[in-house]
Amino acid sequence: MKPKRTLTGQLGLYLQWPLFLSILVIITNIVVGFIDTGAALAMGGFTVVYVLFSALMYFFSRRKLMAGMVEFSADYAWIQKKLLSELDVPYVVTDQNGRLLWMNGLFTEMQKEAGGRSSSLTTMFPEVTKEILKAVDEKTTLHVVFGDRSYRMDLTLVSMEDFEPEEEGARAGREETAADKSALAPAPDLVAVYLFDETELLQYQKQITEERMVAGLIYLDNYDEALESVEEVRRSLLMALIERRINKYIAGFNGVVKKMEKDKYFFVIKQQYVEELREQRFSILEDVKSVNIGNEMAVTLSIGLGLGGDTYGQNYEYARMAIDMALGRGGDQAVIKSSEKIEFFGGKSQQQGKMTRVKARVKAHALRELIGTKEKLLIMGHRYNDIDSFGAAVGIYRIAATLDRKAHIVINDISASVRPIYERFTPAAGYPEDMFLTGSEALEMVDAGTLLVVVDVNRPAITEEPELLKKVKTLVVLDHHRQSSEIIDNAVLSYVEPNASSACEMVAEVVQYIADDIRIRPQEADAMYAGIVIDTNYFNNQTGVRTFEAAAYLRRCGADVTRVRKAFREEMVNYQARAHAVGQAEVFEGAFAISECPSEGIENPTIVAAQAANELLGIKGMKASIVLSEYNGVIFLSARSMDEVNVQVMMEKLGGGGHRSIAGAQLRGVTMEEAKERLKGVIREMIASGDVR
Repeated sequence: MKPKRTLTGQLGLYLQWPLFLSILVIITNIVVGFIDTGAALAMGGFTVVYVLFSALMYFFSRRKLMAGMVEFSADYAWIQKKLLSELDVPYVVTDQNGRLLWMNGLFTEMQKEAGGRSSSLTTMFPEVTKEILKAVDEKTTLHVVFGDRSYRMDLTLVSMEDFEPEEEGARAGREETAADKSALAPAPDLVAVYLFDETELLQYQKQITEERMVAGLIYLDNYDEALESVEEVRRSLLMALIERRINKYIAGFNGVVKKMEKDKYFFVIKQQYVEELREQRFSILEDVKSVNIGNEMAVTLSIGLGLGGDTYGQNYEYARMAIDMALGRGGDQAVIKSSEKIEFFGGKSQQQGKMTRVKARVKAHALRELIGTKEKLLIMGHRYNDIDSFGAAVGIYRIAATLDRKAHIVINDISASVRPIYERFTPAAGYPEDMFLTGSEALEMVDAGTLLVVVDVNRPAITEEPELLKKVKTLVVLDHHRQSSEIIDNAVLSYVEPNASSACEMVAEVVQYIADDIRIRPQEADAMYAGIVIDTNYFNNQTGVRTFEAAAYLRRCGADVTRVRKAFREEMVNYQARAHAVGQAEVFEGAFAISECPSEGIENPTIVAAQAANELLGIKGMKASIVLSEYNGVIFLSARSMDEVNVQVMMEKLGGGGHRSIAGAQLRGVTMEEAKERLKGVIREMIASGDVR
């Protein structure tokens, strides 16, 4: 049985107005009858005619009006369908599983291009999944690719509940029983999909991006040293050859290069060539080293590239920051700095330490002036302190005491490796009880007259008390580790020297220029000497002429080799753990020794792991050694290498850092096996990219 159609809403009300007026006319006729009977009779005739005419019009014209409305609706629906079919945008209606239910002409053509057999949106566009279709709420936008064109896809949910007819029979059926109500299945929702071609827009955006100018700086790392290693008559030829290679390299990217100083160049290229530079991994770094006209020392250079800034000036500022970071990491590398990230390339060669101490003298004088303007000094190293961090802090403490300034060393926990030296700094030995403070105690005493000196670390996150970096306004950084993308960037004085063997070596040099009458006590000299000895693995790693000069100075100040060796004798359990790590080592890719150091019963397994890594490096054929240890729920990695692998780059890929030959990292929330797999993945990546010689 067909449902009875009714006119409702404004249209139905409009047709019923004559009936309402008929009632009003009848009431008026009755009122007139009370006033004049003759007038009421005369008006009654007209009232009867009006009521009959209104009723006839309502009941007989209603059917014709309904037919007209149906005809109009059909015409309107046909026009609407025709408009959608001829819409100049691909349009399709699907269910939430992606099945194509209806499509217009343009989408039909796309379906033919796909072979004509695609009946699912998810098949035509792999970027669209059923999960995405079922999660569509109101409007969702995706970017998809079809053939050689790119599209913006807008998906809109079409709820079928809005189109369910509320007919009288249906309403009555719903009200009969609850069982009938529960039996009604909800109508499935549909998804309307519009595709907007954005291929040309993306091409224009890419073209604009590629046409942007990128600023770059090139510095020769060892200009003076390289010239001194060649005969005087050949020096101009050496520099001419290097400059020619630099000019030719930049010209190969349609760039312009300008020499600013004898060892500094500025260049500009288009951003479209940056990706090619990445793929080549800045081949100029190796090309320049091959220039040899009798010079004993190969020339190395550093490159800083700035891009992604809003202005050319900002790109140049990025380039300057990048070159500073490249030099701070030891040179012989390229750094790309953008508004989003920092990328490192190169850094394979070992930079030669400079003989001159001019930089140390300048930094020492600047430090003395800063200390003179402050009332008290706080000295802080890195978390999980080692003897190098402790010895450097003791050296700065002695500088402050010589300049009559109150100083405190911030240490939260004393590690097992530091305790033998730490126990010698007691009130009985002439040191104040508040020489050492915890981080919370140091935070309470910070005021405007406080100077904070950070030693042996330049990454804020791994300092002993990171909150001090935010609270103290005047900061000084002395460190020998290569800089990473995360640095202490608000220091008024930064002395970062990657060529130095240890922070203690740097402080020993600074001490000699601070004051003529400075007197280092024997226990302080022992602490600083021990820092050099441990960080160099008894003068086997990262040592230079200045390393031995610093050690000789500390020996003259009273450092005793025997006392230091006794202080660092180890427990039998530590020796056994180290032997176990060496014995169980796995040789990966034929040149990488990977092992795990047991931590049960060992107070500080990270120290034992570092010692095991040093021993593994002595095995013939090993390019690098990495030992993992677990401590306080964190996986620590200690990495060592000779000269074929930059373990700093390796550890940076795992969130760590360090030196080219000595580095480490910390992994949280992973198991030991997962940590090993991540490490092996990084090694494979470095081998594939040519970072392993």
